[in-house]
Amino acid sequence: MSDNDGILQQEGYDFMAAAFEVYNELGSGFLEEPYQEALEIELADRGIRFVTQPKLPIFYKGRQLRKHYEADLIVAEGIIVELKAVHLLAPEHEAQLINYLKATRKRVGYLVNFGSFPKLQWKRLVL
Repeated sequence: MSDNDGILQQEGYDFMAAAFEVYNELGSGFLEEPYQEALEIELADRGIRFVTQPKLPIFYKGRQLRKHYEADLIVAEGIIVELKAVHLLAPEHEAQLINYLKATRKRVGYLVNFGSFPKLQWKRLVL
């Protein structure tokens, strides 16, 4: 994984600008759901395409399982977004995003934590 990979870089900048705007407006302290709703409003206002809580299939030996993952957002048809509202991001949050990327065969993901203070915590992952 490399943060220097240029895949969907402009789309990522545009998405993060929207996330920073939401954080600047709401600050930290809410649960995840208000941040997601506010971010959806901000993305729509900026004309950024997204899908809310898409169901992501999981495969085992080429067969689709009945269970599925549900990501928070897919942005610009290629970026998996996992939102959090916790004090600090933990390794299991990154592992969750990596699993979403593997399940969808998408290469770019953003982990965004609105619960950190005094600034937004985020990470870009490229597989």
